[in-house]
Amino acid sequence: MAVIASIIVALAALLHGYIFLLESVLWAKPATWKRFGVADQASADVTKPMAYNQGFYNLFLGLGAALGLILFWTGADSVGKALVLFTTGCMVLAAAVLITTGRGYLKPALIQGTLPLIGFVLFLFA
Repeated sequence: MAVIASIIVALAALLHGYIFLLESVLWAKPATWKRFGVADQASADVTKPMAYNQGFYNLFLGLGAALGLILFWTGADSVGKALVLFTTGCMVLAAAVLITTGRGYLKPALIQGTLPLIGFVLFLFA
């Protein structure tokens, strides 16, 4: 079960790395800000600092999950497992908060939170 849990957590970490790229690196591109429901370039410019900051939150969560996996598989089982559970738990909670911002955010919240939730539950019992 630890192998399957690790694969799911690794996918969650990669997803959060991808979200970082969208929010912190590619935000100014129309294809990116339209994906996030931003109406126009002026609005994207106004929200760019917020997206930049938010992207780094996603990056740090993804890196934390990846570091947890590395620690888990290299002998620091308890520390690695704790870090994986903490970061995936934070990912799930962030997705839950996203749902509270409006019904239109259900799909992004499910995209953001499903892999970490599955990984959390599997890793909890691994």
